[in-house]
Amino acid sequence: MYNLIKHLFDKVFALSLLIILLPFLVLIFFILTIHHSGSPLFMQRRVGLNEKFFKIIKFRTMNTKRDKNGILLDDSLRITKIGKFLRKFSIDELPQIFNVLIGDMSFVGPRPCLLNQKKLIRERQKRGIFKVKPGITGLAQLSGITMETPTLLAKTDLKMVSKMNLFYYFYYILRTFLLILKKFG
Repeated sequence: MYNLIKHLFDKVFALSLLIILLPFLVLIFFILTIHHSGSPLFMQRRVGLNEKFFKIIKFRTMNTKRDKNGILLDDSLRITKIGKFLRKFSIDELPQIFNVLIGDMSFVGPRPCLLNQKKLIRERQKRGIFKVKPGITGLAQLSGITMETPTLLAKTDLKMVSKMNLFYYFYYILRTFLLILKKFG
């Protein structure tokens, strides 16, 4: 029953958010189009449900500047002013609502990892984390745990997944919303 309600809520809430946020999303898209060369959207392959790959969608927050040898500069040197703002308020994550709508992600679940994060993938495999859809938010994000500590992240994901029910699902969404609102205050 939980999975059905979660699935329905993901779809209805994603569609509702997209309708409500459409003017804002178009504005951000337009601003990024003016300030970036290339697409204002950033798509990247991630590991999802049952270890299948999918493309996560985000607003672009970094430029593609390279050094004289053609190697991308460090991320900290490539993030744009607009990108800093978008990341501070998690606006760069909003296009992931499309990922939820098409079924690659849920609103709540473990953050999808990169293909090259081998240790995190192994840790999640050991704990069965790939048996659930990845999410936009979850316990690890709300606890400040990043992908830089893969074992702790996988353990936190397992803690969240093993206790997940409708109460926690809505609790994590509410906590995320309040955390973002606090950033504006």
